[in-house]
Amino acid sequence: MNLRVVGANLVVSVKSFYREKTAVFFRIAFPALLILVFGTIFMDKDNMSFDLCVQDLDQTKSSAQLVQTIELSGRFKISTIAPAINATQYAKDHKLNLVLGIPEGFEKSLMRRMALGDPDASVTFTVVYDPSSSAAPTKMQALDAVLAGINQEMSGQSPFIRSAKTSILAKKYRFIEFFVPGIIAMTVMTSSLFGAVNVNAELRQKGVIRKLSTTPITRTDWILSNILYQFILAVLSTVVILLESYAVFNVSLQINAWLPVFVVLDVFAFVGLGMILTRVAKDAESAAAAANAFMFPMMFLSGTFFPVEMMPGFLQKFARILPLYYVNEGLRASMVSADNMAALRYAAVIGVFAAVVFVLGIMTTTLSEET
Repeated sequence: MNLRVVGANLVVSVKSFYREKTAVFFRIAFPALLILVFGTIFMDKDNMSFDLCVQDLDQTKSSAQLVQTIELSGRFKISTIAPAINATQYAKDHKLNLVLGIPEGFEKSLMRRMALGDPDASVTFTVVYDPSSSAAPTKMQALDAVLAGINQEMSGQSPFIRSAKTSILAKKYRFIEFFVPGIIAMTVMTSSLFGAVNVNAELRQKGVIRKLSTTPITRTDWILSNILYQFILAVLSTVVILLESYAVFNVSLQINAWLPVFVVLDVFAFVGLGMILTRVAKDAESAAAAANAFMFPMMFLSGTFFPVEMMPGFLQKFARILPLYYVNEGLRASMVSADNMAALRYAAVIGVFAAVVFVLGIMTTTLSEET
């Protein structure tokens, strides 16, 4: 192994990288943009408020107080519609996804329950909603929670069963803290996989790989320089993501030795996979298509953007065979929950995968094969 040759090839790769504006954008700026967009959207997720249109058919002091109480909960910004208007048609005409209707006789029923203690006294609110709206179920859940609290206060009865919530984590974490490790894992994966595929496949198709066999560079020098190049890009993108997350969103993450461990394993795993795909696919276009076939399922099904538990059972089982899942969970175990044993288990799984595919990648990589 000639370190000077390795260094020279590494310098060429780095210079080629910053000259390609598209590559710089997708490997550095695009992940930072994802953090900024999703972090801004979900920054105040726990305190998110919704617009709610209310139609008060009772028009009494009690119904007005109820509307005020709903608004004071902080979950809704209230607007009202006149009692004479058809609520369903109004919702269609104004593209509203949720309208709450307070029925006539609300105050009378409330007085029967509160003053006379009539257990059969009740009211039924109407909820007009748009089932095609993805926001409607979330708003209805929030409305049900607010109305349940108001109902309990009005009844004057203490609940028989209570719950005391205890978090397994020392701190309360926000969505952005769970999102950042997934973006780090995804960015390193895409950079390493497509870096290995694009460089090797394109140079092989152009005949450059074959010409390298006539130069002093060896296969070891070539592979080592490419690994170092991908590792430099991985470190750079990780640093940019973390700096932006701390500066813009003031995240609270554990930065420890597990972070570089998972970054290194991520690089080796997907560079190795890229080298294998380059061997299987003879031209750059088919190699890129094969890389996409591996990348997109891992990107969307391995818990990068949303928890795996939100998916159907069969997809959860599929997610747990994807290597990116173990990088995602390992980074979250170390950076969010500070669970070293869990991080060790995930590192062991992705480490075995990385060792296998990287060795296979080395075995399939030559500098003298024909295009």
